[in-house]
Amino acid sequence: MTKTFLLAGGTSGIGRATVELLADGECHLLCACRQPDLLPDLPGVEGTPFEATEPNPDLALPERLDGMVYFPGSIRLKPFHLLRDEDFLEDLQVNLLGAARLLRLALPALKRSGQSSVVFFSTVAVGQGFPFHAGIAAAKGALEGFARSLAAEFAPTIRLNCIAPSLTNTPLASPFLGSEPKREACAGRHPLQRIGEPQETAKLVRFLLSEDSGFMTGQVLGLDGGLSALRTQ
Repeated sequence: MTKTFLLAGGTSGIGRATVELLADGECHLLCACRQPDLLPDLPGVEGTPFEATEPNPDLALPERLDGMVYFPGSIRLKPFHLLRDEDFLEDLQVNLLGAARLLRLALPALKRSGQSSVVFFSTVAVGQGFPFHAGIAAAKGALEGFARSLAAEFAPTIRLNCIAPSLTNTPLASPFLGSEPKREACAGRHPLQRIGEPQETAKLVRFLLSEDSGFMTGQVLGLDGGLSALRTQ
């Protein structure tokens, strides 16, 4: 049976890498994103307009969904004294409330699958204390709690897991990787001495959507070059 997955995003970065990996002609990918015309022209890929911060999104969804992945995110790094309420609210809108809204819309179709999988994205900064990350760490920390709660609520019909990456070579991270000295400095903070690639994260998404991860739910998986667990200096 053809698998149908709802992806929020898919035009760049990890989202696009995931679309390119999953678009093998054997599954249907419905990509809800700001600019569907920027999606790769690949078999089984369909776009529909979606804005993560829209309070009342309206999507035409299929009767059944085998999985959902929410890619939208933000990287707002500021000293705490410069963070305003609006900054916290914007991070929550994109990272938490957008995920909740889309999941609410997709829930009936995910339940009809009988064994579906939902994947959210957190950050290594939730489990590790990094300066200037207060806004994004707060939003992603809320997302982790949200995912664990729903993993318990929806078991055994729907599995929910989070991926918590470190810095990955995507357009979103480009301000931190814009020169060779910046890239070297970022790579040097990781025990594996490099930054992540979107194709690596896409492979983990594929695993979490597949039956190979069928005994896994409520987990936060670090894909961070060892940054959250190891000290090499």
